[in-house]
Amino acid sequence: MTPPRRPSPQQQTDKATRAVLEQLPALTHRGLVVEAPPGAGKSTLVAQAADALTQSSGPCPVIAQTNSQVDHLVRRFAHNHPHLRTARFTAVDHTAPDDLRAHSGVRIGTRIEDLERAADVIVGTATKWATVTDRRWPWGVIDEAYQMRSDMLLRTADLFDQTLFVGDPGQLDPFSTVRTDRFAGMPHDPMHSAVAVLIANNPDLPIHQLPVSWRLPPSAIPLISNAFYPLTPFQAGSNETDRTLTFSIAGMRTPADHVIEHAARTGWALFELPARTTHHLDNEALHAVLDIAERLLARGTIATSEETPEGHVLRPDDIAIGTTHRSQAHHLRALLARHHPQLHGITVDTANRLQGCERKITIVLHPLSGRGDASAFHLEAGRLCVLTSRHRHACIVVARAGIAELLDAHPSNTPARPGPASKIPDGWEAHHAVLAHLTQHTIHAQARPRRRRE
Repeated sequence: MTPPRRPSPQQQTDKATRAVLEQLPALTHRGLVVEAPPGAGKSTLVAQAADALTQSSGPCPVIAQTNSQVDHLVRRFAHNHPHLRTARFTAVDHTAPDDLRAHSGVRIGTRIEDLERAADVIVGTATKWATVTDRRWPWGVIDEAYQMRSDMLLRTADLFDQTLFVGDPGQLDPFSTVRTDRFAGMPHDPMHSAVAVLIANNPDLPIHQLPVSWRLPPSAIPLISNAFYPLTPFQAGSNETDRTLTFSIAGMRTPADHVIEHAARTGWALFELPARTTHHLDNEALHAVLDIAERLLARGTIATSEETPEGHVLRPDDIAIGTTHRSQAHHLRALLARHHPQLHGITVDTANRLQGCERKITIVLHPLSGRGDASAFHLEAGRLCVLTSRHRHACIVVARAGIAELLDAHPSNTPARPGPASKIPDGWEAHHAVLAHLTQHTIHAQARPRRRRE
């Protein structure tokens, strides 16, 4: 007998989405959780669900965690669901982007009283929604729910009879700008993920998974899935031959050329500088990052994909550079403006700010590069997951040699504390898994004089 043909990625996505949308009207629980890997279409599902709930239950509030996430969702509603009246619920001191303020289908307001009767979908940050105390809606939708702090869920839960939670369990955990050590291990620790606390207190809550990443290429799936999503494996929506990187201009046999050529063939590359303990502003590593970006553009890199099978010449806005610290991002932007004006338009930011970002190629400054220790902050698996999962074609990592030895010298010693279990693996193990994979894709930098300090 001929074995049944496996459903296509699109059929699997459609089936998973349909299961969520069909369960919402008949749901008896207070909530429903949808987990998704990077690039699985979380924003699309949020928009589809809010559209459906608006038709049956009236205005639908949508919560995201940052202003950039809110603006992204408002654009999606305005462009893909123009029949809905969309409102951007904003803080008094926040100025919405020009394109949203100019859009005739988007209303922007700071008072819920001004928006609820004039909108079908109202989108705002969790912090803004927490200021609403005298309203209640049948349904609410929370996007990037794994980034939401549990205390913020407590402040907004009574706004809705039922809630749809959509999020990526592998991304960065909620964070705070103040120390929260005194709450560690306590049941009311505000730094627990809202979804983790929700599931711990409601073990029978229905949980769905989106099974396909439409962003990551097939070359990225084994590493990202195994290192960061061992409990919820997923597959690529594209085929091995759908996405290619070629060069219209020959290389010059430089290390940077070898790196981008290897990444074009395999989807991964590690540009390894000589081992040395450095300040986090490692000038040689920062220049290496920009040199790689410069070679990608100078060689007329052509990217093909399902959307552009005829080929697309790489532009600066097709590239993102990811860092761990804000100071690294600031310094890179300054170097770019001063010495690499042809790179203007490249996105340079930290992992926290790159969540939700998608580019054809990403260049990552490894969190442990040049360090003399491995702190919990630098070992966090979610940070490494974000940095290595923003690309559609290839990811290039820049790091100094010696990270494996650093990890072995600083084994994971995070104390076990009571509380909701995390679905993301231990950071120490995740770093080792990523490094083991990148060992097969390492290009060593040639010894060269140090550049003068900028």
